[in-house]
Amino acid sequence: MGSFKRRKMSYEEAVQYLYSLQKYGIKFGLSKTSNLLRAFGHPHRGQKYVHVGGTNGKGSVAAMVEAILMRSGFKVGFYSSPHLVRFTERFRLGGREISPERAADLVREVREAVDPAEPPTFFEFTTAMALIHFAREKADISIMEVGMGGRLDATNVIRPLASVITNISLEHQAFLGRRLLQIAREKAGIIKRGVDVVTAVAQPPVVRLFEAICTERGAPLHRLGKDVRIRIEDSSFKYYGLDQRLEHVEVGLLGRHQYRNAALALATMEILRRKGCRVTEADMMEGVKAPHWPGRMHIVSRNPLVMLDGAHNPAAIRNLLKSVTRDIEYERLILVLGVMADKDISKIVREIVPASDYVICTRPEYYRAAPPETLRKAAFPLWKGGEVCPNLAEALKRATDMAGPEDLILVTGSLFTVGEAMACLEPENYRPDNIR
Repeated sequence: MGSFKRRKMSYEEAVQYLYSLQKYGIKFGLSKTSNLLRAFGHPHRGQKYVHVGGTNGKGSVAAMVEAILMRSGFKVGFYSSPHLVRFTERFRLGGREISPERAADLVREVREAVDPAEPPTFFEFTTAMALIHFAREKADISIMEVGMGGRLDATNVIRPLASVITNISLEHQAFLGRRLLQIAREKAGIIKRGVDVVTAVAQPPVVRLFEAICTERGAPLHRLGKDVRIRIEDSSFKYYGLDQRLEHVEVGLLGRHQYRNAALALATMEILRRKGCRVTEADMMEGVKAPHWPGRMHIVSRNPLVMLDGAHNPAAIRNLLKSVTRDIEYERLILVLGVMADKDISKIVREIVPASDYVICTRPEYYRAAPPETLRKAAFPLWKGGEVCPNLAEALKRATDMAGPEDLILVTGSLFTVGEAMACLEPENYRPDNIR
């Protein structure tokens, strides 16, 4: 152990070590993260945070909040997961990824604090890294995206200025519960006593649950559709907020579902303004126009149009398809589909395959990915035509070769699929870690 402490760790060694923690799987609880942070003097205490949970749209909301705060002159930390191409994407400060060297140093430090009798999971370890990094770099405010669930998610060690829960739908049922209300209760676990909650939940049973929990904890609840409203126009929306009204709000992320995410970001900023954050109306308007959040209706090229989107559950796929069919003109939709094995493959396939003219079933190089043949079996009764292509790079080439200039190639089903596709299609911008 002594020689390990004296030697610097390379970035490759650091990431390889982190990936080795995946053997501990997914384990819920706050104790391991808290113990790691205790070894560093509880750096997360006394810091300012926005906590973002929910089923879909977490990252989009968080990216818009980040963009608004940065325009306002704040030094902003942003912790997100999973990464698309590089591990360092998970930690942004002032809009810039952590350097590989700094990431490696943090891994070495946190590893030295690990109790061998209580090894952390990958996510617990990286969450501790983020909180230590943002505190040391004196971030003015940090945005923490929930990994899974909420109540026992590693990020729930923080006390934020505002808690955001985007929406609730069925996901991760093996971990969060089989029923919608069970999942909602887990996600509502980020609601803290006295801390404002902003949400777009709409199902009446979930709304009643949130109202009861917020009343019990003295947490003001602000609902999209009740306390905050929007009116959609052709390419913008009107925002009727908690304290102000905004006209002609334009959103930088494609898809009309992003209008709801933008409204949640704007409502969150109104809460922060009430708590002393100096943010102007212009900052809010410009921030939602310019978030950095690739991999979501991400256009790689045109003629043919190649679009990547990380939708990975039935609700997200449904929103994606609505946006594509309503807002984009194309001759044929050629679908390149790669999904994780633990997802609801049958429902994902039922949502999108009937709307596709040709389906290429594939998989990214990731251990959780479903075999393409599994996708084919689910899709075959519904498709107009398709094939299996086990290698994602080959699937992309096959789609490009068959596409005409007016066609749409849509790559979706998982952020892991999208991340690998970005590295294949835009290698100059998205260079992956040289580690598996």
